[in-house]
Amino acid sequence: MIQVKAGHVFYSQGDPADGIFFLDSGRAKLTVVSKRGKEATVTLLSPGDFIGEESLAGQTEVHLATAAAVTPCKALKLSRKEMVLLLHEQHEFADIFLKFVLLRGVRTQEDLIDQLFNNSEKRLARTLLIMAEFGKPGEPETMIPPITQEALADMIGTTRSRVSKFMNNFRKLGYIDYNGRIHVHKALLNVVLHDRLPHQTATRPVVVDHFPTPAHQRKRAKVVSPTGKE
Repeated sequence: MIQVKAGHVFYSQGDPADGIFFLDSGRAKLTVVSKRGKEATVTLLSPGDFIGEESLAGQTEVHLATAAAVTPCKALKLSRKEMVLLLHEQHEFADIFLKFVLLRGVRTQEDLIDQLFNNSEKRLARTLLIMAEFGKPGEPETMIPPITQEALADMIGTTRSRVSKFMNNFRKLGYIDYNGRIHVHKALLNVVLHDRLPHQTATRPVVVDHFPTPAHQRKRAKVVSPTGKE
């Protein structure tokens, strides 16, 4: 078991990919730096996550990102050889790791969709909910780890001034409270689950017909817009 202080790294981008970590406590993040020196946050990590799983892929000899502790962390460090041995001999452990890898893939896809289709305000709401662990089993941790507005801006791809504006808006709507630390309320889910904020009018088309059977009798469903036109 190792301990990593907040702000310190498990490994840096370009370090040899020869080991893997299992995060027991604390919060961490993966960041990458482009050739031009621009840094971006890839993902956030919570207890129960593996760090550096690319070491097992055999496709690269170095880490492609930097893993850093956001809060003080405790983790189990395993060499590649030890990890492979565990996966072969401990089937329950192998199932846990497989589930993690699959969920990480889904999460990566969701992150990509978030970046491509959602505005920065919605991306901020989703990031805060992820940090508060809404959607995971058990009660969410409504007080998220200490994080600056600059870091949040970096994570969602916008400016600090816009993050400040969104945070003030969320606080006025009762979605969050913050005084040094951010408290996230369940109501923030409204921003992610709906295209607009609750004080805005969100009208969606309504499907009024269903497909009858048999198949050769199926007709197109009629979609009625808010104006009453098909």
